[in-house]
Amino acid sequence: MSTSTNSPAMPEQIASFLEEQSVVTIATSIDNQPYCASCYFAFVPGDNLLAFKSDSDTRHVEEALQNNLVGGTVLPDKITQAKPKGVQFTGVFSKAEGSVGDKAKKAYLRKYPVAGIFRGDIWVIELSKIKFTDNTLVFGKKTLWER
Repeated sequence: MSTSTNSPAMPEQIASFLEEQSVVTIATSIDNQPYCASCYFAFVPGDNLLAFKSDSDTRHVEEALQNNLVGGTVLPDKITQAKPKGVQFTGVFSKAEGSVGDKAKKAYLRKYPVAGIFRGDIWVIELSKIKFTDNTLVFGKKTLWER
């Protein structure tokens, strides 16, 4: 994990959106074969990480360990079809380790305390780029952020 303190601050509307949501779809690719998986996640503000729990023998983790550049989406837990809202992102996948990993584990278990009784490891995606679409106020409103 190489969380950089020199990256620009994430806009509040993006951070707030990520803190409120529960499920991330993670896209991996190995040998030009794409794959997607959905996982419960917790956002780690300040470090701009998505933390999730998964077994190391799942396809998405195995593939992300081979190619740690991932993409994905986060949609609202409750979708309003007339007013699309959501995040598309790219990032760098890694196992939650060190002090940043400890922070990610705490954030995840605070959001999903029951997850502590199930097997699996905590993994993180260090967000690199985000496109946030929010049509709840203005149609076509996009906010971009890059580490």
